[in-house]
Amino acid sequence: DIATMDWPALRAAVSACTACSLCKSRTRTVFGTGSPRARWMIVGEAPGEQEDLRGEPFVGKSGQLLDSMLAAVGQSREAVPAGQQVFIANTLKCRPPRNRNPAPEEMAQCEPFLVRQIELLKPRIILAMGRFAVQALLRSDAPVGKLRGRVHRYQGVPLIVTYHPAYLLRSLPEKARAWEDLCLAASVVEQQEAAA
Repeated sequence: DIATMDWPALRAAVSACTACSLCKSRTRTVFGTGSPRARWMIVGEAPGEQEDLRGEPFVGKSGQLLDSMLAAVGQSREAVPAGQQVFIANTLKCRPPRNRNPAPEEMAQCEPFLVRQIELLKPRIILAMGRFAVQALLRSDAPVGKLRGRVHRYQGVPLIVTYHPAYLLRSLPEKARAWEDLCLAASVVEQQEAAA
């Protein structure tokens, strides 16, 4: 039962998953990366070609942009002090063929894995990056632009909606708005720590 798994069991379950047809076309599953004690959780959409090959989320140009954005607010997916670590996961753990959009049934099959990752991590903040992350976590079809700029909640955890780095690479003017979203996330975490 996914709801009772620890990190190693959950990783093994993702790796062995055959619940939907994506298992036939994947090279690797993409479980997630970062510290299991991270305060920040980044949730992306679905793995792309590079992620599928490496088994790691947010690689390539969008990953480089994400790393730069996180570094600007003192966060990293690398091994750094606990207060600066992020954990990065996707709504889907397998790449849809030809990078097509995730299908609703694929999202539904993968959702228990993401839910358990959030339960195990207990993040102080979740950044939902892109439309499919928003749909998975907030059950909203509203555009990212309409949901960003304020604090939402996912099972009690503050959640900030922002643009996916791949979108930012195509829409450079939106980078300023994404920076505002990161600053909002950082301020939410600072307020929590001040209150603790």
